[in-house]
Amino acid sequence: MELDLKKPICFFDLETTGINITSDRIVEISILKVFPNGNKESKTWLVNPERPIPAEVTAIHGISDEKVANEPTFKALSKDIYNMIKDSDLGGFNSNRFDIPLLAEEMLRAGIDFDMKNRLAIDVQTIFHKMEQRTLSAAYKFYCNKDLEGAHTAAADTNATYEVLKAQLSKYDELENDTKFLAEFSSRKKFADFAGFIAFNKDGEECFSFGKHKGKLVTEVLEKEPGYFGWLLNADFPLYTKKVLTAIKLRSFNNKLG
Repeated sequence: MELDLKKPICFFDLETTGINITSDRIVEISILKVFPNGNKESKTWLVNPERPIPAEVTAIHGISDEKVANEPTFKALSKDIYNMIKDSDLGGFNSNRFDIPLLAEEMLRAGIDFDMKNRLAIDVQTIFHKMEQRTLSAAYKFYCNKDLEGAHTAAADTNATYEVLKAQLSKYDELENDTKFLAEFSSRKKFADFAGFIAFNKDGEECFSFGKHKGKLVTEVLEKEPGYFGWLLNADFPLYTKKVLTAIKLRSFNNKLG
């Protein structure tokens, strides 16, 4: 079943130096852009992370320091990557919890004001786990009846993710062929930031989801403890989380002026 799209969607996969969203870096990114008319465009970039790639990580994805030594940095590639995805929704496998947050960090470090306000995100892994509880290779075998050749290479994983989603739509009648439905179905708890430090309560208000202020409204905490905002900005939190906190504080300030 082909996707019923209202706007383009970019399926993407990252290979990285590790799994820490704040400190690790991209070493490869592959994007498959699917247009509403069915046309496709794909691009894969190797990226110099400007830091050593641990041997145990190279053993997984096969990308070594030598392989990326002469490749461009993410900052050098960031505008081309952003131009490819800027008009699109996003799709991936475990993308809501890893690929999108890490991509956002890299974009913000490169000076690009990346956010998800006007785009949806479909996490094929979440759909798969809700339906079958397996891995990407198993998902590809289960839904597409094929072995995933070249697993843990960005291009192979990206194309497999796209094929799995189409097969999921064909298999499950309860899945609507609609980007908004799939994004909502594949989301977990609603968060204001990618890393899950700021959640929405039942009234749609931002609350802290960690630490001593867990469950408290962000606006109330920042008003009662002004120093807490400064601590958050200087602590080891993702750049996107800091961006969201700053936006909340500015919104609250503007509301008072109004």
